[in-house]
Amino acid sequence: MKRFHISISVQDFAAAITDYTKRLGAAPCVVKDGRYALWRTDILNLSISRKPDQPAGIIRHIGFEDDEAKIFKEETDCVGIVWEYFSKEAQQKEIDEKIMGIAT
Repeated sequence: MKRFHISISVQDFAAAITDYTKRLGAAPCVVKDGRYALWRTDILNLSISRKPDQPAGIIRHIGFEDDEAKIFKEETDCVGIVWEYFSKEAQQKEIDEKIMGIAT
């Protein structure tokens, strides 16, 4: 199964959690230290992040969570948008390494 992925920067992390939980009808499956959250629905993989140096309301990247993806892959399209392709497991590894600080 493929889920469309979108990553958005936010300013008010708590307000974003409340808003997107209501809009998606589901709680996030990952929340980290008031700076990262991830929701997975049947069709969408949505992540939000809050970083001091990152303006709010920016699409950080888009792509697909794909059960058949073998590796985490990132590329930039002709207009400069970063696309990511990954399996659930590969995304979790990225979260563990980059967000949680866990070496795998």
